[in-house]
Amino acid sequence: MTAPLNEPDTIHDILGIGFGPSNLALAIAIEEHNAQVPDSRRINARFLERQPRFGWHRGMLIDDATMQVSFLKDLVTMRNPTSDFSFLCYLREQGRLVDFLNQKTLFPLRVEFHDYFEWAAARVAPVVDYSSEVLSITPVRGADGEVDHLDVTCRHPEDPTRTITHRARNISVAVGLEPHLPPGTELSDRVWHNSQLLPRVAELTATGTPVRRAVVLGAGQSAAEAVDFLHRTFPDAEICAVFAKYGYTPADDSPFANRIFDPEAVDLYFGSPSEVKQSLFDYHRSTNYSVVDMDLIEALYATSYREKVQGRERLRFLNVSRIRDVSAADDGLDVTVEFLPTGERHVLEADVLVHATGYRSQDVGTLLGESAKICLRDDGDALRVGRDHRVEVAPEVRAGIYVQGGTEHTHGLTSTLLSTTAIRAGEIVASLAARQDEPVATAAARP
Repeated sequence: MTAPLNEPDTIHDILGIGFGPSNLALAIAIEEHNAQVPDSRRINARFLERQPRFGWHRGMLIDDATMQVSFLKDLVTMRNPTSDFSFLCYLREQGRLVDFLNQKTLFPLRVEFHDYFEWAAARVAPVVDYSSEVLSITPVRGADGEVDHLDVTCRHPEDPTRTITHRARNISVAVGLEPHLPPGTELSDRVWHNSQLLPRVAELTATGTPVRRAVVLGAGQSAAEAVDFLHRTFPDAEICAVFAKYGYTPADDSPFANRIFDPEAVDLYFGSPSEVKQSLFDYHRSTNYSVVDMDLIEALYATSYREKVQGRERLRFLNVSRIRDVSAADDGLDVTVEFLPTGERHVLEADVLVHATGYRSQDVGTLLGESAKICLRDDGDALRVGRDHRVEVAPEVRAGIYVQGGTEHTHGLTSTLLSTTAIRAGEIVASLAARQDEPVATAAARP
């Protein structure tokens, strides 16, 4: 790469790393804050995103899949119900407000909610640099050893062989989740993570590649959706669902359980002893982890039963089972499945294996690189994070590192979900505004 470009005259109040729903909500909250304060109190923000355009789980935008969270928990409504960035304002602009209301549902199509995100992202596009993969985050130490700024170096959006460095008083890290795979798994044209589902299926159909049997590993919502989608897409194929449970577990979306996603629940969780936090997490896993909407469970069971009646069973559920080995074969895969109660194993000759094995938060420490050294950690080696989502740092550091996502250990189940995204964005803006009066060193030219 050639020498980096620098911006010595620009110091951002906050630089967002990643531009998914979390930092999109923050960009909107900053814009609305700036519209209500004098110029001297405005927050100067910029956001960096490695993708060439906005995208959120595009590989799972199945045409009939719906959101599992109310449309009122959009980018703004929980923070500012009068915002014109709301999902309802989006519907009004699209000419579908009345049509949506006539459906009598709180849960829009996932593809529609993604379009809402794109609509909102387009409105704040001037503060976003796409195709800007972050390469390093470096503390900037003054002559007195104090750290007032962070330098963020990324690929140049117009020339990836070059880099550009931005300087900021604060950063907001919101890089989302990454696919989780069983140890030793190697992805290929025939072995996928479910995040690749739609583009991979499109490739198969475009090339006319035959699919006689597809295997889906997993017992959560994405796994059940993948099973249903593949079953409908390949009408001559056998679809095998493999999971260790006896059957799919229904998601607990009852009113009292859903209170774990209330903003007040974050306060309660944050202030609880570690053993209470763990108990709350364990009690309410069934609201989000390895669970499936009851409507989908019932639809899959009805399909399975109908096929038994008709004598042609294409949908198979291999429960209480694990995949023990996957090997390439002529024009396909050999997938060894073990039935756990007896240890019996048999080999499925498959054309496709889909790992619907979930996601995990990316390691923020790895992304922070050298800046991770200024962050404080708890006894479990996890980042110490304040209630305002700001990482606790060494005494000589005045620059701020805000984290959105990956804070289940401090802020609870909502940290990786949409439920409190709008509220969290408002809390970060309030924290930034409160810290504007703190003394900071004047900008120093980059070395």
